[in-house]
Amino acid sequence: MPTTKPRKSSSAKSSGSSTARKTKNAEASSQNENSQLEKFFVDALKDIYWAEKHLTKALPKMQKAATSEELQQAIEDHLNQTKEHVNRLEQVFEQLGEKAQAKKCEAMEGLTKEGDTVVEETEDGTSTRDVGIIVSAQKVEHYEISAYGSLVTLARTMGQDEIADILNQTLEEEKETDELLTQIAESSINWQAEAEDEEEEEDEEK
Repeated sequence: MPTTKPRKSSSAKSSGSSTARKTKNAEASSQNENSQLEKFFVDALKDIYWAEKHLTKALPKMQKAATSEELQQAIEDHLNQTKEHVNRLEQVFEQLGEKAQAKKCEAMEGLTKEGDTVVEETEDGTSTRDVGIIVSAQKVEHYEISAYGSLVTLARTMGQDEIADILNQTLEEEKETDELLTQIAESSINWQAEAEDEEEEEDEEK
């Protein structure tokens, strides 16, 4: 007696086909999301790349305007670090297979313009101007700490651990610079600026 193979029901075929489509769609969706995240990451790199290159021009102006030798040296040291930060970003672009391009960072431009205004509105050769320079410089550092912190997290999310380590190196240096500026301010410059105010008040009373 001939045997007949059991036929798969149309509903089973339909179910299998539906599952395959869902899997394919999920994979496509995941790839699309990764692509969008990578694009955002690269755009963020372009933003901080512009910011760092801009700082290589802004920091010498701040150094020239500063009175304290300690502050001048701190700014010079950070200028050298900033040049290295630019090199690291170019290394990150290369590892991603992207061309190193700068995208104007409106935030950094605004912060450096504010720093210029502080210098213009304070008296040359005073500790009060140095206070203003430190405040301006720390606003820049806080922006960079935030930017690099986010980039490190995103790089790790995308499985780019080597890139995350490179960016984290810069992040730690930004934190160190911020702490150094606080130490300089608290150990001498803030007190010297306060003394200048007292002397000015005494002169006005005379």
